[in-house]
Amino acid sequence: MPSNAVLEAKKAKVEQLTDLIKASVSGVLVDYKGITVEEDTKLRKELREAGVNYFVEKNTLLLRAFQNCGINGFEESLNGTTAIALSNDDQTAPARILGKFAEKAGDDKFNLKAGYVEGEIYDQAGVVALSKIPSKDVLLAQLVGSLQGPIQKLAATLKALADKKSEEEAA
Repeated sequence: MPSNAVLEAKKAKVEQLTDLIKASVSGVLVDYKGITVEEDTKLRKELREAGVNYFVEKNTLLLRAFQNCGINGFEESLNGTTAIALSNDDQTAPARILGKFAEKAGDDKFNLKAGYVEGEIYDQAGVVALSKIPSKDVLLAQLVGSLQGPIQKLAATLKALADKKSEEEAA
C-alpha cells in the first residue's frame, strides 16, 4: 500500500493536470512508442514554437484529471504509452502538428489516440480529421485571397466605367 507522501504527491499531480486541462482549448493523446530521441526533440521543439504544451504522463493520473474536468470518454484511449499535447489558444495546433508527425513516422511508431476541442471528445478518426484543418492564419489568408479577387474585378470595372464616361464627356 502506498505511503501518504506518495498519495499526496499523486493528488497534487492530478490537481496540476486538472488545471492544465481546464486552461486548454484543445488536447490530443498520442501513443509515442518507437520514436527516436532525435525525432522526439524535433517534435517537442515544433510544438513548443506553436505554444503547445507536450508531455508524457501516467494514464491513471490523466484519467482522474479528465474526470475532474468533466471530460469523459478517454478510458479506452488511456492505455500503453501516452503523451498529451495541450493548447491554450489554438484549437487545431496539437492535432495538426502531431498528425503531420504521425504521417511521417508511420503507424507502427507514432499514433494519434484521441483528443478534445473545447470539451468535445474526438476519437482517432476525428483527431486525424482535425489534423487536416489549416491553421487560423492560413484560413484567414485564404479568406482574404478569395475576397481580393472579386474586389479587384469590381475596382477594374468601375475604373473602366469612369474612363469611358470621361472619354464621352471629352468628346
